[in-house]
Amino acid sequence: MPVLLMVLAAAYGAAAGLLVPRPAYRLAVEPGEAWRAHCPGGHPVAGVWRGWVGPGRCRSCGSYGPRAVPIALVTAVTCALLAAVTGLRPELVAWLAAAPVAVLLAVVDWRVRRLPDVLTLPLAGGAVLLLGGAALDTGAAGSWGGALLGGLALAGFYYVLYLINPEGMGLGDVKLAIGLGVTLGWYGWAILITGAFAGLLLGALYGCGLLLRRAGRPERRNDGLKQAMPYGPFMIIGAFLGVLLGAAAAP
Repeated sequence: MPVLLMVLAAAYGAAAGLLVPRPAYRLAVEPGEAWRAHCPGGHPVAGVWRGWVGPGRCRSCGSYGPRAVPIALVTAVTCALLAAVTGLRPELVAWLAAAPVAVLLAVVDWRVRRLPDVLTLPLAGGAVLLLGGAALDTGAAGSWGGALLGGLALAGFYYVLYLINPEGMGLGDVKLAIGLGVTLGWYGWAILITGAFAGLLLGALYGCGLLLRRAGRPERRNDGLKQAMPYGPFMIIGAFLGVLLGAAAAP
């Protein structure tokens, strides 16, 4: 059953990942701009549900947005690993539902340094609802109350960081922290702290890499580091690692 579960989760992840490029293209715009409704060639982005669901390819002029195959591969591997460590526990439904949304958020933030509310808030709400349902099953390995407290705690922590340095930390990161805190808090405070620290550490390492790279380019030494650094992907990777650890350690 574990192998079959992994295969099914990977297939689901691959299918969901193939649908990521279209919304990623539409949502990857600067603040204040409307979501893209046309491909680079000027053709309308048509499809199911007002053009949000479908392949990232214009029938008239070809593809747009990020490449679909790498994203599908990442999403498939992510879902397979979640299924491998979580098993048939009821919270797996929440993890598999959140994975494509998290990948989409990471892609958008990486491209335009932005975490749209239309993704972060449903991610948080969906995690609360799905984990609430999972908590009703006796086979669940976490705590719904802990998940709620985790969301509040991590969001509060990032809000403090935002108040300290609003130029380096955006409100989008704070809103993303709600959903990530809910998922990490499900497995307890130790996993919440571990996942949050992992995200901060990965972001710090990336920031150090940017500084070292710019040190060798005098013409860019005065560029603002925060303008070129998305925190969302690192927060998401840290939360993913925390969930894997929590699921593996759960009785």
